[in-house]
Amino acid sequence: MRPASVHSGDTGAVEALVLLVEDDRSIRDVTRMGLSDAGFTVVTAGDGEEALAAFRRHAPDAVVLDVMLPRRDGLEVLRAIRHTSSVPVLMLTARDTTTDVVLGLELGADDYMTKPFEMPVLVARLRSVLRRANRADVGDELRVGDVRVDVAAHRVTRGGDEIDLSPTEFRLLCELARRPGRVFTREILLENVWGYPAVGDTRLVDVAIQRLRAKLERDPSHPELIQTVRGFGYRAAG
Repeated sequence: MRPASVHSGDTGAVEALVLLVEDDRSIRDVTRMGLSDAGFTVVTAGDGEEALAAFRRHAPDAVVLDVMLPRRDGLEVLRAIRHTSSVPVLMLTARDTTTDVVLGLELGADDYMTKPFEMPVLVARLRSVLRRANRADVGDELRVGDVRVDVAAHRVTRGGDEIDLSPTEFRLLCELARRPGRVFTREILLENVWGYPAVGDTRLVDVAIQRLRAKLERDPSHPELIQTVRGFGYRAAG
């Protein structure tokens, strides 16, 4: 994936190529125009098979991917993309359910939005995932208990065994591990890890924490590494 040119000005993105996957032609056309007006170069696909073909052909900087698609649904497409690429993926779903959020995050989605959505919000969220993808992590090694995080190599291990984390899970772990013992509210994590202020929906944080615990904790039902501080948020063990 080539690096996208991203800045914080009015246009937000210059020469960032976005693959928009949406089977509803009217929604696809309106969204394509909105993203183009915001400064993105946009290619489109109307079903899952077209999406994977377009992804291989264009190597986009980011993907906006509807969940409900003909031929292959969005979750299947996301799974296929994650076999070969860590490109930012923003999922669109018409069903505002925790199940959709869990499945998307589990497969490696970076963010999600429910339909109908406002175009300025979609543009802002897309700019955010692009900025995160282009932001270099700093530091050498972090530790949470017996888990080691090689930040530069984007590698997490325990006892020499590698633990496979999605890009979002890795950023979340680094954010917590850099300040062990500090309590992070969901709103702070949403801003620092996902890159935008909380707007009332912090399920992204809770679901990502659940996924992170499932991969790191020896007993996820009794977490020791990533702890909940009731009424406040989360912290990494010191």
